[in-house]
Amino acid sequence: MITPQQIETILGQTIDPTTGKDYLASKAVHNIQINEANVTLDIQLGYPANSVLETVRQQIEQALSTLPGIGSVTANVSSHIIAHSAQRKLKLLPGVKNIIAIASGKGGVGKSSTAVNLALALAAEGATVGLLDADIYGPSQPQMLGVSGQPHSPDGKTIEPKIAYGVQMMSIGLLIDVESPMVWRGPMVTQALQQLLNDTLWNDVDYLVIDLPPGTGDIQLTMAQKIPVTGAIIVTTPQDIALLDARKGLKMFEKVGIPILGIVENMSLHTCSQCGHTEPIFGVGGGEKMSQDYNVELLGALPLDIRIREHTDAGKPSVVAEPDGQIAASYRTIARRAAAKISDMTRDYNDVFTQIVMEDN
Repeated sequence: MITPQQIETILGQTIDPTTGKDYLASKAVHNIQINEANVTLDIQLGYPANSVLETVRQQIEQALSTLPGIGSVTANVSSHIIAHSAQRKLKLLPGVKNIIAIASGKGGVGKSSTAVNLALALAAEGATVGLLDADIYGPSQPQMLGVSGQPHSPDGKTIEPKIAYGVQMMSIGLLIDVESPMVWRGPMVTQALQQLLNDTLWNDVDYLVIDLPPGTGDIQLTMAQKIPVTGAIIVTTPQDIALLDARKGLKMFEKVGIPILGIVENMSLHTCSQCGHTEPIFGVGGGEKMSQDYNVELLGALPLDIRIREHTDAGKPSVVAEPDGQIAASYRTIARRAAAKISDMTRDYNDVFTQIVMEDN
């Protein structure tokens, strides 16, 4: 007779390639049903995983088929994304489960193109995603997503996000003239960010990706103090100067209690389109060295590829322009790894516990 304990023993030795943990430790195993020698069970992943659901199903079924005397094995694999607690127990935003901040220590490292492609990659993997352009001085997401026109306000107080390739997005760039400079002091900028974030009618978003401006200034401080951030991703290039600034950004998030989901190394290698020669223009191994120094995960490395620039300039980022290409695959892998890191974090129980109100009669 096949027993549930035998099933759990096998799954306790089977490793999820995305999380690096076994399925039992990840609490992904549910509803084990045994009918004579036939086994049916549910595997519920805590991160969006459309592109690997079939791979996981085959992995589980092949692992269990090694049990002596087992008959058919049916694994139903799905994803279930829940809300996780933020720094200092800040209350979550209405309509938003998790917030991912995309940051860099300096400009020019490809942070915005990484942010938009990661948002689209999360959506492609099956999540409901929002994207907030928090770079008030230099908003670029409207052009990168090919979005224009002012957003609609149903009541004169709130605004509805624009939808681009299935992603809900909002940017100050949609509310001002494209050529108007934002000559604002810090308090005005942080107030504008909070209004964009809180007044947008986000609709049941699993992950809200926030594209931060470079550096460690007013916007970042406001994020730490008033916005419930689930985790941050640091974008850098292998160049020593970029890494120096990226380290400052990472330390800033550590000091304010925001978990670091990992590091993305952008512009790692350049492949010549004419001869195919590959060359590390900005250096080698910088992101990996930084991840080792600070004990955080290197989520992935992206190439210095002209198509990434061409796609975002055209308003159709690589994940949707070439969904089956290698660049899109890299973004989707990074997105899954980041979401898997979030799935290991503490759950937010504000929506579970009933509030008790004491009143004097």
